[in-house]
This record gives sequence, structure tokens and C-alpha cells, in this order.
Amino acid sequence: MSADLEVRKFVAPEFIFGVGAIELVAQYVKNLGGTKVLLVTDPGLIEAGWAGKVQSILHENNIAFTIFSDVTPNPKDYEVDAGVEVYRQSRCDFIVAVGGGSVIDCAKGIGIVHANQQSIRSFEGVDEVPQPGPAIICIPTTAGTSADVSQFAIINNTQNKYKMAIVSKLIVPDVALIDPQTTLTMPAGLTAKTGMDALVHAFESYVSNASSAITDLHALEAVKIIACTLPQAVHDLQDIEHRTNMMLASLMAGLAFSNASLGLVHAMAHSLGGLKDLPHGECNAILLKHVVGFNFDHAVDKYTRMAKAMGVEIQGANGDQVKQALLDHIDVFTQTVGITETLGVLGIRQEIIPALAEYAIKDACVVTNPRSVEYEDVIRLYGQAC
Repeated sequence: MSADLEVRKFVAPEFIFGVGAIELVAQYVKNLGGTKVLLVTDPGLIEAGWAGKVQSILHENNIAFTIFSDVTPNPKDYEVDAGVEVYRQSRCDFIVAVGGGSVIDCAKGIGIVHANQQSIRSFEGVDEVPQPGPAIICIPTTAGTSADVSQFAIINNTQNKYKMAIVSKLIVPDVALIDPQTTLTMPAGLTAKTGMDALVHAFESYVSNASSAITDLHALEAVKIIACTLPQAVHDLQDIEHRTNMMLASLMAGLAFSNASLGLVHAMAHSLGGLKDLPHGECNAILLKHVVGFNFDHAVDKYTRMAKAMGVEIQGANGDQVKQALLDHIDVFTQTVGITETLGVLGIRQEIIPALAEYAIKDACVVTNPRSVEYEDVIRLYGQAC
């Protein structure tokens, strides 16, 4: 049977896309029966004003809320526990997350820990969440992570220093209010890193061995949009059209990877984020060309289509020439948006690579990589990226 004819599941939340979507938060809290909201955010979003915007809307609509903002990049297991305690003590029955992927993943974790009365570590893996958490509305403030539409949550296991992947349809948010204006306060560096995260989502879901015709449509279109838009968004931070296009691309890539999963780039990036607390999008950007080079011969047709989507000139080129042209283009594109470091520059030394590889090879994302991966492969790829 053709892969396109196989029965496939596609999971997505209700989402509202466009400038002004944030204004609907109170309406949706009421529609879903919320009476006391835990507003999960972080200090940066409070400073930027978006958490305050949501507070004002809830207040104007007589919806009680409590704020939890002790969330850091690469959200930690103990931050989830702290949020659960605030949720319980405040007698909340609803969650609204305002922020990037770290905030949204932490909010998902708070919900399922509260509902199941289990440690966040018990949910690691695929379909390990017994009961859904309370209703949750996500308002993303970055264009890249797509946590607002995905069935993934990535939480840092601080005891063992690695990132746990929690994958379950029970953590798909109830509603995502995707408002491009919330990304206008992102600086250039964060715009680039989250944008590259979206690009890697699209790349990895497109070549995933769990991809389908539906996920392929979203992934390939996301690549096209990001290739045209991200450099402009980084260099013109207040252009709402660029911001809207990047938010759209992030959404498409998120719908793709949530249903097709990811691959070795993310497995390796998760390990880096867990052990060294490095920025996720930046790690993805640095690793992408090395993993594409490793995988290319196992997904030649799909990588060729992605090269065309990125605008790479490959007319009349053979497979090896397409591969090199794509790798060169990824390298130039990454530097164009301002990501020029290597893992070595970020502090990764050869002596810790074995530990990084040990966690990466066990990551759930390895399962859907188009090429089978051995421990020695991961060691070599980390070395190349240093």
C-alpha cells in the first residue's frame, strides 16, 4: 500500500490566527467554563507588556486570575512543580499561557501534573499521560516553537540533566490565539533563533518516517515562507507583514511536526539544552546542516524538493551536487539571519560530547529520523558542529 493511502491521525487544537486574536482570551475562558485562571508567563513577557495585556482583558471581564511567572528558558521540572503548587493553592480551574515555547511547555506540564497527581518525569515518552489536564489557552509570543498547537512538551530533567520529551494528544491545547503583533517586541536574536527552530521543524517533519501527505503540505509551505521572510523579519523588526508571515510559517511547521514528529537535529538539541542549558533554536540552527548531510542519501527526493522551496538553484544538478548546494545554502542562510557561532564557541568541549550523545541517542525524536542512528554517528556530528 502506498504511504499516501495509509490511515493517518492528525491532531490540532482550535486556533484563531490574526492581529487581534489576543483580544478573544476572555471569551474563550468563559466558553470553556473557566472561573479562576492560572496565568503562566515569564518576566520578559511581563516587561514586554503582553502578560499585562491579558491581565487587563481578564480583569475587564470579571475573570479571576493568579499569575505564575517563575519560568526560565528550557523549563525545569521544579518550575512545573512550583506552578502546580500555585495552581492548587489559588484553587484555579483553568490555565492561560502567554509566552514562547518554554512558558507553554511549562503550562502543559502544570496541567497534567495537577490532574494526575504524578511527577512530571512519569509522563516522559509517547502516550504516557493517563488523564488530560485542565483546559488551556495558549497565546504564543514567538514565531517558532509552535508549542501552542503541538502534542509535545519538552521539560528539563534537572536531576539527570537532560530534556524529557512528553508526547501525547492529551496535552494539545484547547485553543491557540495566534496574534502576530505579540512578536513585535522580540529582538533580532530571538527572532532569528525561533525562526530557525520553525525551519528545522519543517525540515525534520518533512523527511520524518512518520510523515504523510497532510504533514508534507504544511512542512513544505513553511519552508517556502521562512526562506523568503525570516531574513526580512530579522532586519525589519516592526514590519507586521513579515511578523504575520513568520507566525503563519511557524503554525504550519507546528502542525506538521506535531503529527509527523521530528528527527536527529532535535534529539541532539534537546541534549544540549538539558546538559548545558543552551538556547534551543540556536542549537537547532547550528546542527541543521550537519544532520541534513548525514541524512541526505536516505531522503534524496524530499531534500531536493526542500532545496527548491528554499530557492536553491539546482537545475540539472545530480544528487551529490544538490546535497552540496543545499548544505551551502543552509550555511549562508543561517549566517544571514545572524547565527554565526559553532557549538565550540558556545562552550561545548570534546570531553562532554560522549555524555551529550548518550542522551541524544535515547531521545524520542531519533525514532522518526529518516536514517537509523548509532551512538558513534552522534559523536561525529557533535564534533563537526563544534
